[in-house]
Amino acid sequence: MSINPVIAGVGMIPFGKFPGLSLSDLACGAARAAMDDCGIDAAAIDAVFSANSAAGILTGQESIRGQVSLKAAGIGGAPLFNVENACASGSSAVHLATQYIKAGAAHCVLVVGHEKMVTSDKSLPFRALEACSDIAELAALKESLGPDGAQRSIFMDYYAQKVRAYFAASGAGAEHLAAIAAKNHSNGALNPNAQFQTARTVEDVLNARPIVDPLTLLMCSPISDGAAALILVSPQWAREHQKSGPEITASAFATDSFATGSPQMEALAQRAYAQAGIKASDIDLAEVHDATAAGELFEYENLGLAERHQGWRLVADGHVALGGRVPVNPSGGLLARGHPIGATGVAQICELAWQLRGDAGARQVKGANVGVAQCAGGQSSFGRTSGAAALCLTVVRS
Repeated sequence: MSINPVIAGVGMIPFGKFPGLSLSDLACGAARAAMDDCGIDAAAIDAVFSANSAAGILTGQESIRGQVSLKAAGIGGAPLFNVENACASGSSAVHLATQYIKAGAAHCVLVVGHEKMVTSDKSLPFRALEACSDIAELAALKESLGPDGAQRSIFMDYYAQKVRAYFAASGAGAEHLAAIAAKNHSNGALNPNAQFQTARTVEDVLNARPIVDPLTLLMCSPISDGAAALILVSPQWAREHQKSGPEITASAFATDSFATGSPQMEALAQRAYAQAGIKASDIDLAEVHDATAAGELFEYENLGLAERHQGWRLVADGHVALGGRVPVNPSGGLLARGHPIGATGVAQICELAWQLRGDAGARQVKGANVGVAQCAGGQSSFGRTSGAAALCLTVVRS
């Protein structure tokens, strides 16, 4: 008998810029919302997986971040595991909690992803993001870019390089990236938890401030505060407590690259699909890691939603928009919902749960039964054999 964790509760603090809220306020708010959604209190929780990536640099808090952030929510007694894996910290926490339940180590698990990136010192969030890479390689790369390289996130240069290579191989252009960004900002306008709730046009995106050619500001994810939480329970616990919800039917993990043509991401997707008993054509919606609009475009192909170098056609034909064949990032994605990096992977699963429960409001994907979430984190190398620190793919079914 398969032991697929049931998502019995979800909770989220809207993403944005909240100078008046502490990291603990964010984490506890999301945790309490998830417990309330499940109808339990902290005493029911057997284990906690707490995801955070940047607090060490941004606040100085290390080692016991989850214990400190969640103590005001009454989380105590149960084992708590701190998870740090760059932008995939939240996805990693969900993956580990899934394995913990499958192993029979716990029946009711709280997963919290939380990050507070907005500070008075605007250099700190960029330091935290750059620390998600090989800092020795990064230093050499920044030096090669000259003074201009110190003024922005180096990941944007890396993404831009991949985008230009993709354009040359596929015939796609900046207008397709702009269409992805406009789609996600329009979706964010329907999401009360999104950092940006203003619909944008393709022209708005193309005319926004340039970052690194061909990327503009509206094609790139923002600096964000926020938190998201899940209550994952075993099927036995769900039956005993008369709880229901979507199930996590697959969770696969690997290390490889952000780049299009990533054999490891393609293989990871196929492994997850086999584990869940689905094909790419069965997917009703997806939440993917669009740190830039190009990241979403690459994942259409890595996830098998389009043939290699043909993903841009999904955008042009409207297949990935709300009402299309397979809506991608109905939440608004990282571009519009925001990207508090430790919380993002958990927020993706929250969105899938709301969608599969039929609770997504104006952005609801009709008839959604199968959703996938893809997240990537960090960059262990900037060379030709570049590898992300973490890649995760999760399949959720109603």
